[in-house]
Amino acid sequence: MFNYIIDLFFPKVCAGCHTILITNETVFCTNCRHELPLTQYHLDPKNEAVKKFYGKIAIEHASALLYFNKKGIVQELIHNLKYKGHEEIGTVLGNWYVEDLKELVLETPFDVVIPVPLHPKKFRERGYNQVTTFGKALSKGLNITYNDAILYRKKYSKTQSKKNLIGRSDNIEDIFDVYFSEENQNKHFLIVDDVLTTGATLEACSKALLKIPGAKISIVCMAMANS
Repeated sequence: MFNYIIDLFFPKVCAGCHTILITNETVFCTNCRHELPLTQYHLDPKNEAVKKFYGKIAIEHASALLYFNKKGIVQELIHNLKYKGHEEIGTVLGNWYVEDLKELVLETPFDVVIPVPLHPKKFRERGYNQVTTFGKALSKGLNITYNDAILYRKKYSKTQSKKNLIGRSDNIEDIFDVYFSEENQNKHFLIVDDVLTTGATLEACSKALLKIPGAKISIVCMAMANS
C-alpha cells in the first residue's frame, strides 16, 4: 500500500523519454528499449571499438552495447546516469550486456572488472562513479571479481566532452596509475566505462594496468559515439 501511494504521487518515469512507466517496465519503457541502437559488436572481433586501439595498445577484446548519438535516447540515458543520480541505469545495461558477453570465445577469460576511476575530488562533487553499477552487474553476471582499488586517477582534470582529439590526448597522459600486489599479476582485466569516444582515457587506463606483470586488457563500454 505504501509503495502504491508513493507511485501515485511520484510515478516512476522512463529514463529515456520520461513517460510514466507501466507495470513490469523498469528504468525505461518498452518503446525506448526497442528503439535503443544496439551495436552487436560482441559478434565481431574486428569491430569499430577494437579499431580505436589498433597500433596503440594490445587488447584482447573491446565492445560497447549501444551507439551514442547526439540528442538521442542513449545520450539521455547516460546524462541521467551521470548527472542525475540514476545509477539503476547502469545496472540494467550491465545485466543486459552480460548475456551477450557470455557468448564471447576468448583465449583467456576475464578475471577482474576494473571501472575507469574518478579523481577523489570529482567523486566528492558527484557523489558516485557512474560506471560502478554497470561494472558490478557485469562482475556478478560473469562471476568474476570487481575491484575499484587497483587503478586510480592521480590528477584531477576537467570534463573531456568538449575537448578536441589532440586536447584530450594531451590532457589524459599520465593521469592514471596502479596499486598492485603479486596476486594481481597475470590477470585479464576488463576495464568498463560509460561512453567510448576517442579512446584516449581508456588507452591511458590500459597503459597503467599493463605495468602489472602478465596483465591482459579488455574494454567494455555502455555506449560508443557513432562517428
